[in-house]
Amino acid sequence: MLKLQELNSVPEGLLELEKVSDLHKVLPQPTLIHLEGDIQQPLFISVLLHANEDTGFFAIQELLKRYTTKSLPRSLSIFFGNIEASKMGLRHLNHQPDYNRVWAGSDHPDCEETRLMQEVVDSISARKPFASIDIHNNTGENPHYGCINQLDSEFLHLASLFSRIVVFFETPKGVQSMAMSKFCPSVTIECGKPHLAHGVEHATDFIETVLHLETIKPHATHKPDIEVYHTVARVTIPETNSFSFSTSENSPDLDKSDIIFAANIDRINFTKLPANTVFGRIRSQSNARLIAWDDQEKDVSDNYFVIDGDKLTLSKSLMPAMLTLDKKIVRQDCLCYLMENINV
Repeated sequence: MLKLQELNSVPEGLLELEKVSDLHKVLPQPTLIHLEGDIQQPLFISVLLHANEDTGFFAIQELLKRYTTKSLPRSLSIFFGNIEASKMGLRHLNHQPDYNRVWAGSDHPDCEETRLMQEVVDSISARKPFASIDIHNNTGENPHYGCINQLDSEFLHLASLFSRIVVFFETPKGVQSMAMSKFCPSVTIECGKPHLAHGVEHATDFIETVLHLETIKPHATHKPDIEVYHTVARVTIPETNSFSFSTSENSPDLDKSDIIFAANIDRINFTKLPANTVFGRIRSQSNARLIAWDDQEKDVSDNYFVIDGDKLTLSKSLMPAMLTLDKKIVRQDCLCYLMENINV
């Protein structure tokens, strides 16, 4: 049975771990750690909701090492999520739901994981949190950016402290940042690929900055120099269609895969693409397609993609994000998101 563990101190051995796969030796189950600081109202941070994304864990480890001999400037509550999957370095295990799709507001049916996340929300909301940060990585080539669920000045300001690139999204539902947005300014920070030192450093410095804030309200005259994008569609590949990535337009993979993408397609993440850009190629007579889903989970593929012979092209100018070459992630989550710039 899945059970939340709550602690009021850093357990022995946590700061010495060199591999996330060994975390279960210190924390055998999902754990919420509450640490007192000079200001009582806590900052809430969640890590390892996707257990293959380790930047958050190492950022917390580095942060706590900085404060082994001095008090935290603000109280801190930290949730360590999918401990079981961290043993294997996987996003989640086959029998598990995605730990960042089962928070309050999710369409996922009631299960141990939805109840676990509700326990976390109840515990944190009772402490009247100052702000919430959910730390993630992605598998493709992406800049560091912040994600928010409300176009409120406090949310925008919080995200701008991490990056000048901010993404506003309303789906998928059941994510941590959306659940916590009902109680405080919340942000998901995307720290690039896992296992990279500069991602850990950036996340650690951001957490420290927020810990030292007295307020998140920006000055009335301050307008952050940020670029804000809105996700307009989530792109998936039908389970009945095979796909691959290739360096050649004449690749023999075209005879085997229904859809073929460039081997470096993730390099166009956060690049504004003009209409008629070739996004991929379709095997003849395969009837393959990409499906674009809007925020209401409606198929809006015809609004964004056109099939012209063997070419899959964009019907309008768009910016993709989170394109990945990891086939398992494509199947578990999606191929990418499509975005448009918005004025705030």
